[in-house]
Amino acid sequence: MDYTAAQKPSVRLRNSVMDGSDGSQLFEDTSGAGLGSQTVYRNQQAGPQAAGIPGQSLLSDPMSNLAMAYGSSLASQGREMVDKNLDRFIPISKLKYYFAVDTVYVGKKLGLLVFPYMHENWEVSYQQDTPVAPRFDVNAPDLYIPAMGFITYILVAGLALGTQNRFSPELLGVQASSAFVWLIMEVLAVLLSLYLVTVNTDLTTIDLLAFSGYKYVGMIVGVVAGLLFGKPAYYLSLLWCCAAIFVFMIRTMRLKLLSEAAAEGRLVRGTRNQLRMYLTMSIAAAQPIFMYWLTYHLIR
Repeated sequence: MDYTAAQKPSVRLRNSVMDGSDGSQLFEDTSGAGLGSQTVYRNQQAGPQAAGIPGQSLLSDPMSNLAMAYGSSLASQGREMVDKNLDRFIPISKLKYYFAVDTVYVGKKLGLLVFPYMHENWEVSYQQDTPVAPRFDVNAPDLYIPAMGFITYILVAGLALGTQNRFSPELLGVQASSAFVWLIMEVLAVLLSLYLVTVNTDLTTIDLLAFSGYKYVGMIVGVVAGLLFGKPAYYLSLLWCCAAIFVFMIRTMRLKLLSEAAAEGRLVRGTRNQLRMYLTMSIAAAQPIFMYWLTYHLIR
């Protein structure tokens, strides 16, 4: 057999397939297209940088800088005006003085509120015509004890209502709001009385708020005693605390309202001084009334 003639067509077929590869490739060469797309992407990235950002040109404008400076000056002036007007009604800078307390002061003040009978010097100490901070003088008024006393009174009232199965958030809110309203009304009544009597005193509204808030200490003692030992203990402890707060307010307020002669213990003369004495007695006598009014319904 002639094997040469039989092998030639296959050779020609393979050659024809290989030769056909020159005409049309099996896979396209995409390396050139990839380089082209990378060039377009780089040009797109460089486009905004080359064009420039409008905000940068706006910030570099002198007129815009001037407008920004003018706006910041207006904002600072408005802030100063708000702070000045706010300080006229609420002296925030002075509130730091009334909270300048420490543990020793709180302990001594609580003891003075419960047992004021042995205390002799009731005058507030001054340093260069400025009263010293409460932590250095037990006679100085503060807002820490009244604020904590008010919050503690609300919590104790909620506890008392809970032991009697009468607790509800609405009733506790009524208790807190009524106590706060009575406190504000008391302070406003004292301010009106001072205005009508024309008393020249260094008492401020915050001082009156502090002195009026000291009664919450006795109220807490009375309610806690009633919860632990019953209604007789409530009346006995509340009676003691009422007498203590009465003496405390008399000896404290007379130095603020009465003349120097009355403060030194000499006889008070004149109609105006008598009105001041009556006003002092009225402020002191109002404390036990509020103490009983705000606590009697909590003990059953």
